[in-house]
Amino acid sequence: MDLSHAALLLAAGLAAGTVNAVAGGGSLITFPAMIAVGLPPVPANVSNSVAVFPGYVASVAGSRQDLPRPRALATLVPTTIVGTILGALLLLATPARAFELVVPFLVLGATAVLAFQDPLRRLVGHPRDLSPRQRTVAVQTMVALGAVYGGYFGAALGVMLVAGLALVLDATLARVSAIKNLLSAVVGLTTLVVFALFGPVNWAAVAVVAPATLIGGYAGARLVRRLPPVLLKGLIVVFGTTIGLYLLYRALS
Repeated sequence: MDLSHAALLLAAGLAAGTVNAVAGGGSLITFPAMIAVGLPPVPANVSNSVAVFPGYVASVAGSRQDLPRPRALATLVPTTIVGTILGALLLLATPARAFELVVPFLVLGATAVLAFQDPLRRLVGHPRDLSPRQRTVAVQTMVALGAVYGGYFGAALGVMLVAGLALVLDATLARVSAIKNLLSAVVGLTTLVVFALFGPVNWAAVAVVAPATLIGGYAGARLVRRLPPVLLKGLIVVFGTTIGLYLLYRALS
């Protein structure tokens, strides 16, 4: 890896950490950067999943004031771990082509759910109108689906989690974003362990990208706390739409 490659990966890591904290989708910056420096697609995907983990941890630190009590989150962690392991093993065991064709529609669908959150809530019911059991099942289902997606692909995980959780939680978008950061960190740690043991990780690329995502992740999480909810929601919708269309173009080209 020469100096120009290292500089490209460093800049990509900084941008990705910030984007992941705000809306998600930072992997669509670091993954192409790893391809650009010569990594084959599978090692680039695996290395990217490992490299962005520190940025998720920094995002948690930056948004910790918006997190609910630990007891309220404890039941979500096992679901996240199991779902992520299933997704990661699926990535290592199956061809990615079919999933690549589905992913853009998942991202665009999740973005639409967030964009039309209020009408959908009127249609399916507001979270505060559900029974405790129904709320628990809804939240666990959204977390499980997001974790499987995160373990398999990862890009736009933040968009998927924010869209799903915002629909089933009676909470501010800042709190939903903080929960998203925590769950993304759990997904990141789980994929790190799985891929470090079984995946073709390029540790040189990880060593450059990971510290940069750490800085960007903390800065992005602090930025989220200062954004008005309407602006934050608009940014996530724009990010999600752009990411979904990009993935669709890449899958069909």
